[in-house]
Amino acid sequence: MLRTAFTELVGCSIPIQQAGMGALANHDLAAAVANAGALGTVSVTGAPPDLIAKILDQCRALTRGVIGANFIVDPALVPDRASLPEAVDAAAARVKVVDFFHGWPEASLVDVAHKRGAVVSWQIGSSDEAVAAQEAGCDLIVAQGIEAGGHIRGKIGLLALLDEVLEAVTIPVIAAGGIGTGRAMAAALAAGAAAVRVGTRFIAAPESEAHPAYVSALIQAGAQDTVFTEAFSVGWPDAPGRVLRSSLQAAEAHEGDIVGERTGKYTGTKSQVRRFEIGVPTVRTTGAIEAMPHWAGESVGGVRRVQSAAEIVHELSSEAEDLLKRWG
Repeated sequence: MLRTAFTELVGCSIPIQQAGMGALANHDLAAAVANAGALGTVSVTGAPPDLIAKILDQCRALTRGVIGANFIVDPALVPDRASLPEAVDAAAARVKVVDFFHGWPEASLVDVAHKRGAVVSWQIGSSDEAVAAQEAGCDLIVAQGIEAGGHIRGKIGLLALLDEVLEAVTIPVIAAGGIGTGRAMAAALAAGAAAVRVGTRFIAAPESEAHPAYVSALIQAGAQDTVFTEAFSVGWPDAPGRVLRSSLQAAEAHEGDIVGERTGKYTGTKSQVRRFEIGVPTVRTTGAIEAMPHWAGESVGGVRRVQSAAEIVHELSSEAEDLLKRWG
């Protein structure tokens, strides 16, 4: 079994963190990942404290494993900063790890989570930001390379970023971006990462509730089929990310400003999906699914079929462990 500074600190048995993936990082997926021995993550960005409590309580009812809550703190996406400390407090009272992204590290938010006894991680894209996260009191750093899918903080490749960050900080570092196979996981751990953060592979898990057309597109794609773009910016401007090129082309060709309709998993409310909007298509989304963002990292070649979250965790960890033993 792979034991690292990450597993010791967080308390899980496998050094894998499931990424926050918007609506796909729901409580069912997080619980399934946690039950498999890794760190499951629920995305709670923008939710009020009472809803956060409800969602995380639902997750906790499904697992005794380790779960976390992910907050994106960019004011461009979450303009209501006044309620953020209360939201963080509600999450930290229910999870082991509170995870922040897309904003300069803030000691005040770290303190809120620490007062509840939570471990705090901050996803960064540069060594300067990593140092700031450590100085803000974070317990973990997630180093995100430009290979990642979804919204991206990093500007350079993961291995180059890892090299810089590991030299700059002393707290454990999680590697994120382009990790979708046991070989890639083993390479990141061998390079000094304490764990890996995986997103794209988990989109193809039934528990994510990604739309079947989205999952099918991932299965057929390779790294060369992804593109780094700011095109999908409705709802979150100036926040580039990586998608399948086919979804960008379909959105560009779509006529009209509306591409479909979605129903919220937790609220049940219906809303229109605008062209170039950032939201991912789930099983509760209808319309021109092909013209909605198919967020995907360069690890997409590792998505070969639909697999349960547990199968993905065990496949990655067993392959990585075997390779690390072989490399010696």
